Amino acid sequence: MAVQPEGTPCWADAMFPDVEAAKSFYGEVLGWTFDAGSEEFGGYAQARSDGKAVAAVSPQMPGVEGPAAWNLYFAAPDVAATAAKIRDNGGTLVMEPMRVGDFGTMVTAQEPSGAYFSAWQADTHEGFEKTGEAGAYCWADLNTRDPEKTDAFLPAVFPFEVKTMDVDDVDFRLFQVGGEPVLGRLKMNGDFPPDVPAHINVHFGVDNCDAAIATVTKLGGQLLFGPMDSPFGRFATVSDQQGAVFTVIDLTSTEGEMPTFH
Repeated sequence: MAVQPEGTPCWADAMFPDVEAAKSFYGEVLGWTFDAGSEEFGGYAQARSDGKAVAAVSPQMPGVEGPAAWNLYFAAPDVAATAAKIRDNGGTLVMEPMRVGDFGTMVTAQEPSGAYFSAWQADTHEGFEKTGEAGAYCWADLNTRDPEKTDAFLPAVFPFEVKTMDVDDVDFRLFQVGGEPVLGRLKMNGDFPPDVPAHINVHFGVDNCDAAIATVTKLGGQLLFGPMDSPFGRFATVSDQQGAVFTVIDLTSTEGEMPTFH
């Protein structure tokens, strides 16, 4: 896949206290295989599905605390300019722009309601080599309790067009790039435990949602929400055995009418 338009999710990775356990878990749940970890980059190992790069895992860096978590990268043609927009619009730079070998340049930040994300200026590493199918990234939602801050911030940093879902009891917005949906924004309600902070929930495709849940729990992970049928697919939110939260979705098992947006 070529370099994605600015603001399009282009990569996902996670750091784990036990990276070998993570490889075993995601290998079984999502069918991933892994490249040998690069010692130069701290054991960073690309995950592959059908031989195509779909994500990466790495050991947690010394001094990093807290549970494992998936991090989503948005394509940016100029990471320095993106970092300036993040700072100017109320975001916080967790890490200044950093060159990663000849792969590209990254910046990691928090949007004003607290969700972490990264931006990626591609060089030799353009990002996902496949999306939207089993074993690959399919979607992401930014879940927040302070949507007003998020809704003001995101279109100021990335060239997003914003649509609001026409459902009375759900506060959900869709962010688009060039008319293509790239990210959801959900206001967290009582379904979320009160101690869950703002976060981006990454969705990975599976062949069968219920079978994936069974594998997750067998391997020591947890079912957090669902399974639930939707017009987009049957999905469930889970955590792996090291606490990293993600959603599994079977895109082929759809039910109901697509929602409308304005």
